[in-house]
Amino acid sequence: MDALRASYGDTYSDSDSDPDSGPTHIPEPIQSATPLPPPPLYLLQPPSSSGSFDFPVQTDHTNRTRNFPHVEGNYALHVYVPVTIPVTPRKDLALFLKRVASVVRELHVVDIDIPLSNYVKDEQKLEQIVLGREFHVSLGRTVPIRVHQRDSVVAMLRQRLQSQRRYWIDFNKWEVFVNDDGTRTFLSIEVTTGGLAEIRKQIQSVNEVYKLHNLPEFYKDPRPHISIAWAAGAISSSLKRVVGEEMRRQNNAVGGLSQKRLFTSKFGGISCKIGNKTYEICKVREE
Repeated sequence: MDALRASYGDTYSDSDSDPDSGPTHIPEPIQSATPLPPPPLYLLQPPSSSGSFDFPVQTDHTNRTRNFPHVEGNYALHVYVPVTIPVTPRKDLALFLKRVASVVRELHVVDIDIPLSNYVKDEQKLEQIVLGREFHVSLGRTVPIRVHQRDSVVAMLRQRLQSQRRYWIDFNKWEVFVNDDGTRTFLSIEVTTGGLAEIRKQIQSVNEVYKLHNLPEFYKDPRPHISIAWAAGAISSSLKRVVGEEMRRQNNAVGGLSQKRLFTSKFGGISCKIGNKTYEICKVREE
């Protein structure tokens, strides 16, 4: 047993973990000196919100900062619409990302935190790993809550958001956002037309729940979007310049006509993540 402890290290937990989780099981050591082969690339893709993995494979969080101080007993709350990019438009999106990442080398893939430039020479990986993941349209700020607030928040969200109908979301344009404290810049795709009214109504419902729990409400003029990549610091000026140049280049390539949308996604439901546990708030059935 001492040898096992020396090999695996002491187990520990923190407040980002589900407080209801059981004890950690230490596996039996494999009786082989042959190192395991590296995992297949598809394992680098984080699972959907219903999956059991909470942290993807990587790696370096040295340039990442929390939006709020870590306090023992607090759990991060995030309410969002899950979004999957259809296969067909991924090729054009990957080409755009390839050109931007070749200039702005600081960009990392959102959540898995691998440098986007690692995939510049392989468009297939860009399409499958970077763009084949589940993305999120946030309906509220990511804020800390106490464990005793968890059930109340989930119940109220379900009550206010249960009567949702299916609609289409048009992701229209590339945009650059900076977080509130200026520590991170995001390359995103914004919703400006189809689905905007419906998402703003959902944000208002989430705001009502936040208000009842003394949590900060969302931005007064919300701009729904999904984030594809991030960079440390406020580099919005340089990133916007590169994005603008690439958008103009693409428009000129099609005779000066700008695209009405980059892709369209069908609204299928709302999820809520508290700590490492994901809750289904509402799910729209297939018609």
